Amino acid sequence: MDRKPRVVVTDLDQPSLAEEEEISAAEGFELVRAECRTEDEVVRAAQGADALIVQYAPITRAVFKALPGLKVVARYGVGVDTVDVEAATEAGVAVCNVPDYGTEDVSDHAIALALSLARGVVGLDREMRSGNYSLAPVQPLHRIAGRVFGVVGLGLIGAATARKARGVGYETIGFDPVYEPGTTTPAGTEVVGFDELIRRADVVSLHVPLNAHTRHLVGADVLAAMKPGAVLVNTCRGGVVDTEALIEALRSGAIRAAGLDVFEQEPLPEGSPLFELPNTALTPHAAWYSEESQVELKRRTAQNVADVLAGRRPRNIVNPEVLA
Repeated sequence: MDRKPRVVVTDLDQPSLAEEEEISAAEGFELVRAECRTEDEVVRAAQGADALIVQYAPITRAVFKALPGLKVVARYGVGVDTVDVEAATEAGVAVCNVPDYGTEDVSDHAIALALSLARGVVGLDREMRSGNYSLAPVQPLHRIAGRVFGVVGLGLIGAATARKARGVGYETIGFDPVYEPGTTTPAGTEVVGFDELIRRADVVSLHVPLNAHTRHLVGADVLAAMKPGAVLVNTCRGGVVDTEALIEALRSGAIRAAGLDVFEQEPLPEGSPLFELPNTALTPHAAWYSEESQVELKRRTAQNVADVLAGRRPRNIVNPEVLA
C-alpha cells in the first residue's frame, strides 16, 4: 500500500486518543477522529477508510456496502451487537473486540451493586440525606452468609463474579448453555438450569451477550418466578431485560430491588420511572471503567487494527474465517 492506511475512530466518549495515536505512529497508519451516531454519518466520515474503530455507532450492512475498502472493524469493548458481523464476514472484513479487558472491573461492579442493595446502602443513604436517621425504610435486611447468588452466563466476567460472591459469603450457582446442569465449573460454581437458578437465587446477576436468544431474557415471566426478596443485577446489556416488565416488578414488590449499569436506551431517558423508584441503584454504563481498564481497552483495540492492516493475526477476532 503506497499511502498510509486510514483508520477512522467513528465515536468515543473520552477526550483523549493518546494510546491510539501512540500505536498509529508506531505502526504507520493515519488516525482520524469523527463523531458519528448514525450509519449515514459513519459512511460520510469514513470514505476511503481501511479500518474503523467504533464505540456505539452502528456498523450495518449498508455501511459495509458503502465502504468497500474496509479491512477491519474494531470495537471498544466486549460486545459486538452494534456491528453486523454476518455482513462483515460476507464482505471479508475482520471484526475485532477486547473480550477480557474489563473482567475484574465489571465483576467488581456487579458485586458492588448487589451488596449495596442487599445491605440497604442505597436506601439508607437516600434516607439520611433527607433527614431520616432510621433503619425502617430498608427493613428487613438479611445476612449474606447462606444466601444464594445466581450468575447467568459463566464466561470470564460471570466466573469472576461468582468467585467474588463466594468470597463475601454467598453460596453460588450458575447457568450457562456451555455447562451441563448438575456439574460444577472448573472454578467451583454449581451449574443448574436457568429456571432453577431463577427460583433459588437471592441475587440474579446477568453476564450474557445481547443476541436474538438473550433479548428480553428477563421478562415478566422470569421476574414473577424470582423470589420476592430477590435482587436483579445487570452489567451486561440493557436489552437482556424487558424494562417495562422490570419497572412493574419493582413497583409491585415482585422483586426487592435492581442494580442496573446498562439500559435498553442509553443514556437512560429523562423521566424514566427507574429514576424515581426507591429500590434501584443506577450507574451510567460505568462497570467497565477503571484507569487501568481504560488504557488497556484503547491500546488493545488499536493494536487489533494495526495487526490486521499489517497482515498479522490480531489477538482477538470474532470472525476468524475472514483471515483464513
